[in-house]
Amino acid sequence: MVEHQIEVLVHPEELSRDRSSVLEDERHPLVEGLFQSVRRAGRHREQKWGGFLNLSRNAAGQSDIPAPLPHESMPGATSSPKGPGDVLVGSTRISYVGGEEGTLVYRGFDVRELVPGTPYESLVHLLLFGDPPSEDPSRRVCAALEEARRLPPALRAAVDALPPGRPPLEAMHTLLSMMGDGSYGYPPTLEQGYQLIARLPVIFTRYLRRSRGDTPIDPRPDRGHVANYLAMLHGSDPDPTRVRALEGYFDLLADHGMNPSTFALTIGISTHTDLISAATAALSVLKGPLHGGAPSRVVDMLDAIGTPDRAEEYVAEQLANRRLLYGFGHRVYKVEDPRAVLLHRLARDVADPVRLELVEAVERCALDALQRARPNARIYTNVEYYTAVLLEAVGIPPDCMTPTFGLARTVGWAAHAIEQAENNRMVRPDVHYEGPASGRTWPRPRGAS
Repeated sequence: MVEHQIEVLVHPEELSRDRSSVLEDERHPLVEGLFQSVRRAGRHREQKWGGFLNLSRNAAGQSDIPAPLPHESMPGATSSPKGPGDVLVGSTRISYVGGEEGTLVYRGFDVRELVPGTPYESLVHLLLFGDPPSEDPSRRVCAALEEARRLPPALRAAVDALPPGRPPLEAMHTLLSMMGDGSYGYPPTLEQGYQLIARLPVIFTRYLRRSRGDTPIDPRPDRGHVANYLAMLHGSDPDPTRVRALEGYFDLLADHGMNPSTFALTIGISTHTDLISAATAALSVLKGPLHGGAPSRVVDMLDAIGTPDRAEEYVAEQLANRRLLYGFGHRVYKVEDPRAVLLHRLARDVADPVRLELVEAVERCALDALQRARPNARIYTNVEYYTAVLLEAVGIPPDCMTPTFGLARTVGWAAHAIEQAENNRMVRPDVHYEGPASGRTWPRPRGAS
């Protein structure tokens, strides 16, 4: 039985070799192991921000740790920065993002070993089961996705009843929530994960085609997952080169550690909500241009520049007016994003040469200008830049780019939901209070008219 819970605001300098906190100096058994864990995490990944450690003891334990003062009255307490990016919130076996070394690892496989050439169904198998399938594409996943693509009549009717004309991302949000028919429950299951991955592209493209006045295209069992998506979107057999490029994109965007949308999903699952509700929260977060909503803005930027000879002038004007250059900089990667490098290679196979010349000219100008303006910032091309180029080249309209990102990420959401439920504890972070100290009184008698 936990009798006391103590929150300690830990800052990196307090964990250095010669400036250990008084708690660690006392070598109290309650905290010694925790501080060692924080140090190990710091050696593996640079700790830029502090964080709250929850320390507990049982009723029988003896401790001389004093009870903490309220946060607002802590002598010398420093406020915790907004949006700390290096606070560990758990552990995962699914993917690793190496921001300092420029790596993305799925279940022990560097993505550069997987892309291009790995069928999306095999990548789904790897993320859900931990090991690659015995053959490519995964028969088990192909069969499961084929079965899951069959829409229940009630869901089909609900999709067809949705009024036309909604922006694609808003429509996808509504369509995803429609999948929640009360049957999902907790904990999330493998079958539910397959349904999330397989059904969302079917209902999304069905709505888009009906909204445009076109006949919906049903998925075919002889097509793979990505080929079916392109066929259902465009209404024709997709070009194999485009399928290969988009499949590489789906593989690269399948998961990315504890990114904002996956964190939103994880919080939801930790409260015992169902998979569809948690995925709907994740998609809401993905909408933000600082997470998954930037590819269409990259397209707008390229259209505004128009020709390579205008790239330098445009970039200089944006920086002079402190405006964003979409497609550059990443919260985690401080070297080249491996996904951006691979997407650049894939885009060369499908992009119009004139468009690609513009894209590469803008990239060179932007990186040179950013290096001069912020020489110590380590800003590189991010995944969204060449995402925009590749998706545009395979025929994905700008307003469908973020929804396509969501479709690729569904397997990561499913894998993290199942993993969280296997060893669950509700995610309940704290916040540093900076308001007035307790003791204020209301300026009028209570109940006075």
